[in-house]
Amino acid sequence: MKTYAYGFPRLGKNREFKRLIESFWAGKLSEGELREGIRKLNQKREETYSKFVEDFPRGEMTLYDPMLDTALTFGVYKAETLNDYFNLCRGKNALEMTKWFNTNYHYLVPDFKGERPSFKVSQSPWDRHEGVKERAHLIAPFTFLKLSKNLPESSFKEALVELTEKLIEYASLKGFSSIHLEDPALVMELPLKEWKAVEEAYSKLEEFKGEIFLITYYDSVENLELLFNLPVSGVGVDLVHDRGENLKQLEKIKSDKLLIAGVVDGRNVWRNDLFKTSQLLKELSQNFKVAVSNASPLFHLPVSLAGSSLEKELLEKVAFAEEKLYEISLLGELVEGRKEEEAREWTCKIGSSFGEDLTVREKVAKLKEEDFTRKPDYKERLEKQKAVLNLPLFPTTTIGSFPQTEEVRRVRLLYKRGKLSEEDYKTFIRGEITKAIEIQEELNLDVFVHGEFERSDMVEFFAEKLEGIATTGNGWVISYGTRCYRPPIIYGDVKRNSPMTVEEIAFAQSKTDKPVKGMLTGPTTIIAWSYTREDIPTSEVAYQIALALKEEIRDYEEAGIKIVQIDEPAIREKAPIKKRNWKEYFDWAIKAFRLCHSSVKPETQIHTHMCYSEFGEIIEYIKEMDFDVISIEASRSKGDILEVFEKVNFDRQIGLGVWDIHSPYVPTKEEMKEIVERALRVIPKENFWINPDCGLKTRRWEEVIPALRNMTELAKELRKEN
Repeated sequence: MKTYAYGFPRLGKNREFKRLIESFWAGKLSEGELREGIRKLNQKREETYSKFVEDFPRGEMTLYDPMLDTALTFGVYKAETLNDYFNLCRGKNALEMTKWFNTNYHYLVPDFKGERPSFKVSQSPWDRHEGVKERAHLIAPFTFLKLSKNLPESSFKEALVELTEKLIEYASLKGFSSIHLEDPALVMELPLKEWKAVEEAYSKLEEFKGEIFLITYYDSVENLELLFNLPVSGVGVDLVHDRGENLKQLEKIKSDKLLIAGVVDGRNVWRNDLFKTSQLLKELSQNFKVAVSNASPLFHLPVSLAGSSLEKELLEKVAFAEEKLYEISLLGELVEGRKEEEAREWTCKIGSSFGEDLTVREKVAKLKEEDFTRKPDYKERLEKQKAVLNLPLFPTTTIGSFPQTEEVRRVRLLYKRGKLSEEDYKTFIRGEITKAIEIQEELNLDVFVHGEFERSDMVEFFAEKLEGIATTGNGWVISYGTRCYRPPIIYGDVKRNSPMTVEEIAFAQSKTDKPVKGMLTGPTTIIAWSYTREDIPTSEVAYQIALALKEEIRDYEEAGIKIVQIDEPAIREKAPIKKRNWKEYFDWAIKAFRLCHSSVKPETQIHTHMCYSEFGEIIEYIKEMDFDVISIEASRSKGDILEVFEKVNFDRQIGLGVWDIHSPYVPTKEEMKEIVERALRVIPKENFWINPDCGLKTRRWEEVIPALRNMTELAKELRKEN
């Protein structure tokens, strides 16, 4: 049976991608050296593919994001140099960024600004397809337009037809013999008119004389038969995260086209049940020519298990991207009756129990409805909090982290490697916290943070403190651009054995009379940015984490902490792609958040933070979380999110991010004020906070201090004006 794979991580086993591009940004690498380094890295990727599978796409390697590459290729934006290219990613006029479907990968959002686009094949300073002839990787026209913003609805079909024609023109100019066309937006809930637009536009694909593989993933396609009727050679479907809906449709379809069967999970790390899967593939081969493949791009996984520090019991249950290729290879052999012993050895431990704690499960089983409800109501809490906190109009704060300098990272690494004593490490961290408090005092912020210098990552840090979660050591994955994180693995029942963050927060509070926020990552985000277990419902995992965080908040209160921020930036991202599945998801996600804070004192102010999401769709769910203050991103969207608050009665306090921390650009006071003034047309001034749009760990102090000074001076001006 044919084997096919796509989306292998571009990061490199040692994060070569990150180092190459950031060295170029820092002026340490010439453009020629960058291009040659990326070429060699891509060559290694393709060699890894070839080791395991028969076929794979070419031209997957981007310098930042494939959606940006597509926009440049078809003339939506113009960039003549690599500096122009990267300015669209991280400069003053950087494109808005948001999550790629319900994953933790971020893409750059093309913006048509309400105008009918005119596409043309253009030259980009980064040509992903240089030298590519077969199986050229492209983002499909429908997905590109569907994930862009401000395209007039009346122009959608016309734009889709034109962009499809330009794609064929581009393929002809490049001399492609075959195309790998990724179209994951086809798994969304689409109105009939969009299906008709797809059918009309994609009929143009017939003009391309080579093979076209049309690939969908992350969920089921509601009109799968239509895809098989298009002029394409093969159709890729997700048979892992489709809730069985793709499979039901395939039972009613017969086609001589290639079915690229996504049976190996590209989003979670657990090993495949190869014998069960091979049986499914045999059944599918009765009606289709079948290629074994991954169910979604493999870039959601670390590159390889090689050198992993995972415990043996866990190591025998998981697979990263390279091992997923191995599974695809094994399945191709197993269907043909070969390598059965090798497959049996690979899967022998997948069903064994590991990390169970019956006490934790019993606590979850005993939860009652009142455990998810905070009393008294918000209005009564608000008055008590005003009396205790005594904050000015337009209170200023930051989201949590401060710059993680080279020295901070170096010392933390020494400690992790056992080359620095615990006491010396704590002394260093206390020194950094003290400096951060002094800087915040000098800047005259109103609510302080401790800076999170002890935290490598907002999820990994808690994973290291909690039972039932493992960290991967070198399991890096790209979140956006060159920004990487290491998703932990939730393998067992989760519990807290001792306080996780109280010592640092309490120390910071001892250094100032201003309130210092206790900083926690919420249960849904911990799940979304980890690889979670699949042997129990995700809701149970969420409640286990929430109970651990609840204990932490209790200890905060005992230590005199008056404000607690429970970050949930992933709550929208984690939502199922199809809205018909939202109620089930938001029910447990909201209850898990409320469980964290349901028993706190009325005077304790609960904050949450969310970023880069389509809030309009979930605002009613957000209100049910029963926080006191929310901070959200607004800088890249230029305050567009305010349209949401014009349409709803939102009675909580809110901080719109006035500064895009993903760019090194330092915004002026006037640029920040533009966002604030627009916000104050919608949000009562008594409810408005001023803050950056996210944490500051990736920025430098040279950028942070002047930007925060502009922010606090703006707040002073606004107080005088109001």
